[in-house]
Amino acid sequence: MNIIVCIKQVPNVTKVQWDENGSLIRSGLPTIINPVDKNAIEAALQLKEKHGGKVTVLSMGPSQVESALREALCMGVDEVIQLSDRKFAGADTWATSYTIGVAIKKIGDFDLVITGVEAMDGNTAQVGPQIAEYLNLPLLSYALGIDVNDGKVRIKQKLGDVLRVIEASLPALITVEKEINEYRVTPIDKVVEAFDKEIPVWGVDDIPADVVHLGLKGSPTKLRKVYSPKLEKGQVEMLQGTPEEVARQLVDKLNAKFLI
Repeated sequence: MNIIVCIKQVPNVTKVQWDENGSLIRSGLPTIINPVDKNAIEAALQLKEKHGGKVTVLSMGPSQVESALREALCMGVDEVIQLSDRKFAGADTWATSYTIGVAIKKIGDFDLVITGVEAMDGNTAQVGPQIAEYLNLPLLSYALGIDVNDGKVRIKQKLGDVLRVIEASLPALITVEKEINEYRVTPIDKVVEAFDKEIPVWGVDDIPADVVHLGLKGSPTKLRKVYSPKLEKGQVEMLQGTPEEVARQLVDKLNAKFLI
């Protein structure tokens, strides 16, 4: 079974800044693998251990993405590929999905594509489904468990408070929740091996992709303004009375402001 895992490197900070184009300013920020993407890697490794095959990890980004890919190698994946080109910069979710989708087509022989549900720096949950749409693959999202048998994949899917089981034929794309597993601790011998490997870097001429769909210029999402909201200090009013009386006063005040 050949599995491709798409990961993203994200800032390891609570406060981020954007440039005038609405693109995240990454210079100088400490970065990590998007946490749920590590669960996606672990899910792929567990499937490989059960069914054989190989796991390839793909990530798009500037030169510092190499550290995330080496961490993936440390976890035990077989191959990694970095997508890096100035023409990829500033991509929204659609342009990102297109670029990754074209790269997956170049890789070719695969049974599953696995991604995390969403990235912690954007929280859109759009890239995985958009890759599936571009590649014309069945989408199985919000997975809490994965089982593959007889050319089909079955997942336990989380939809709010509802759990259900869905199935599709291979190949397919799965987005996983962080609750699906606990990713493994890297053994020291894998760390040594990971830093001995050369990481291939694919640019726009290696995929190849249509440049009109790449990066900021190829992104249909147009941001009017990006800013951090200002917190305004409000007045505090203390409600007096029994718990029942206080509750009734609070309900009345919320009703008066059309908040409930």
